[in-house]
Amino acid sequence: MTKALPVLKRESEIGAWAFDADVVIVGFGIAGACAALEAKAAGADVLVLERASAGGGTSALSSGIFYLGGGTPVQQACGVEDDADNMYRYMLTACGVSDPALLRTFCDGNVAHFNWLESQGVPFERSYFKGKHLCPPSKEGLVGTGNEKVWPNRDAARPAARGHRVAREGDNAGSLAMEQLLTRVAEAGTRILCDAHVQSLVRAEDGAICGVSLRHGGAEQMVRARKGVIIAAGGFQMNREMIGEYAPYLLPTAEAIGVPYNDGAGIRLGQSAGGAVEAMDAIHATACFYPPAQLIKGIVVNTQGQRFVSEDSYHGRTAAFIMEQPGRRAYLILDSEIFAYPDLGEFFGYKLIDGFDSIDAMEQGLKLPAGSLSSTIAAYNKHAANGQDPLLHKHADWLKPLDKAPYAAFDISLDQAIYRYHSLGGLKTNAKAQVMGNDGAPIKGLYAAGACASGIVLTPKGYGSGMTLAAASFFGRVAGREAAAHTSE
Repeated sequence: MTKALPVLKRESEIGAWAFDADVVIVGFGIAGACAALEAKAAGADVLVLERASAGGGTSALSSGIFYLGGGTPVQQACGVEDDADNMYRYMLTACGVSDPALLRTFCDGNVAHFNWLESQGVPFERSYFKGKHLCPPSKEGLVGTGNEKVWPNRDAARPAARGHRVAREGDNAGSLAMEQLLTRVAEAGTRILCDAHVQSLVRAEDGAICGVSLRHGGAEQMVRARKGVIIAAGGFQMNREMIGEYAPYLLPTAEAIGVPYNDGAGIRLGQSAGGAVEAMDAIHATACFYPPAQLIKGIVVNTQGQRFVSEDSYHGRTAAFIMEQPGRRAYLILDSEIFAYPDLGEFFGYKLIDGFDSIDAMEQGLKLPAGSLSSTIAAYNKHAANGQDPLLHKHADWLKPLDKAPYAAFDISLDQAIYRYHSLGGLKTNAKAQVMGNDGAPIKGLYAAGACASGIVLTPKGYGSGMTLAAASFFGRVAGREAAAHTSE
């Protein structure tokens, strides 16, 4: 078990406040920056507390993809038909959301949120990358990043690309988004205190959260929040104790993605005030075997020689199904017509096991049960020849019989490849970004946004690239507005 929660301080214990503000924000990644901008725009006096020596957080290290839809200007320019209802139906089907009202708020506000991001100087090209890629190295403004075309989602809602990529080449376009947002925060005259490690929340006699205690310059200091505290302190993937509690199978070989301060401190602050958590075992752990996209035409089997996931799934969904297989082991099977080495094979540590002259030889080489792989491939080929996959409903675009010897197998098992992960679960919040208590009621004066909060996706099987940045920026703004408007009545 993880160590004890932080101590919740009482306002009556505080001798003097070193700082005070209307709204105090803990964390200065994208959620904190967006919260600060909205609270400041609403007329609040804002103080941002950042544990590192500068703002940016994991958001500044990201690929810069925002999962946005509903008919954004980029979607319209690229001829992608979408609307808020369509987006809502898809995400309600795919993402495991526990609060439909929260999801509805997000989907209904997407177009306005996109326009706001552009108004802050975050640039997006009106161009469309139509291939399958973990993160396109070019700067096209739209890319498909989820499971919209995967069954049963494609029956629930019209598929639409929603990955909006910041216009910077390379795999670190998130840095440009944060450069712009941090600049806007500074231009607004917001007070920012870096190297400030928040250690406790402070609760008033009426039960509302009214401040925090922090360590800065080697001393404890107290900060009063007249209207509210917003926790925007990131996820918990860098905390090995917490990962050991919620997803211990990842610790031996998988690698966390984030900055050192993604240690769950914000989540634990919220819990100390009675905040509820949800989906803490929802970890997006992935090793992407495409590009090249032709590899999607192969099949993925477990140690019983059976298929278990539609191979056209977004890589995170495929990985989530692999985590449920015996020994978390799986193999990517290809024939000579589609064989290629994964472009990202070195990054993810994929290993070619061998080439085989026949399916029977492969079955023996992989030590699969006698007849299992040959039976699986025979059934797959029979239906693929007719553009069908009655077992897992793989899209016809990715179906072809695997009948061109020789054959090859890549080991994509958890203990062989390098799976990289980040957390999805956290503090339970409502559509107003209020932290919900274990009693089911919102905690007065306490808000959360970003990776420390759960929200629009509670299962790695429904995750799509950009959902983290989109939700963090969107609900960061919501938290800023709501906290600025909060009164003690």
